[in-house]
Amino acid sequence: MKKTNTPISETSKAPLNNPQKEEGVFNDPEIHSVKKSKAPLYISIGIVLALVLSYFLIPGVQDFFSEAWSVLTSDDEQRIKNWVGQFGMLGPVVIIIAMVAQMFLLVIPTPLLMVVSVLAYGPIFGSLIILAAVFCASSVGYFLGAYLGPPVVEKILGPKGEKQVESFIADYGFGAVIVTRMAPFLSNDAISFVGGMLRMGYWRFIGATLIGITPLTIFVAWLGENNERLKSGLIWASVISIVLFAAYVWWDKRRKKKKSAAN
Repeated sequence: MKKTNTPISETSKAPLNNPQKEEGVFNDPEIHSVKKSKAPLYISIGIVLALVLSYFLIPGVQDFFSEAWSVLTSDDEQRIKNWVGQFGMLGPVVIIIAMVAQMFLLVIPTPLLMVVSVLAYGPIFGSLIILAAVFCASSVGYFLGAYLGPPVVEKILGPKGEKQVESFIADYGFGAVIVTRMAPFLSNDAISFVGGMLRMGYWRFIGATLIGITPLTIFVAWLGENNERLKSGLIWASVISIVLFAAYVWWDKRRKKKKSAAN
């Protein structure tokens, strides 16, 4: 009996659809642009390695961070201004480097660096430094997450933390990044690593980051150059943003439940 070759249809050639990747952060045209060049990865790894190796191998760097911690947590506004001012034009660079370093060394918390920036440079220039520092730190975290993937991100955040943030971003995407940036005491670093790992479009991620951090920065600048007022303001900003987001999550779940019942 003669065999006949049955042509494979175009439909059968098509890859199976993964419903999880059809929407949200997974369905993003910028995903492929992240893969084109590994330069951001090499730059990010170079920055991180330089910071970590310097911290552990060069005694002067450890002394610098110890002094920074002592000064920046002293609640002495004049001492803080004098310490940052000694770096002259490099002062803003020091704040930006510290913002990147705290993702891995956990030496100085992000909210404290925001307060320091406003105290040392005033509401306008201090705010611009905050935005630049958050942009740089978020970009480094994003590209490390995008290229190094789940195994490395899990080691940095821990298995439980990585899964929680992954689920959070997968469910709420753009909004998850915005609310995390608005709440200074939520994990900004985790959202950067996992946002990259899930291949959320870079400019979409950065856009959400800047949308979230800008109101907080304006709020910090409005509070003025008063240490205690700034600290209490950051706490209230966190509480309000978390309450608002919890209300949004409740509304969204209720809306989805009604939609699914109607279908």
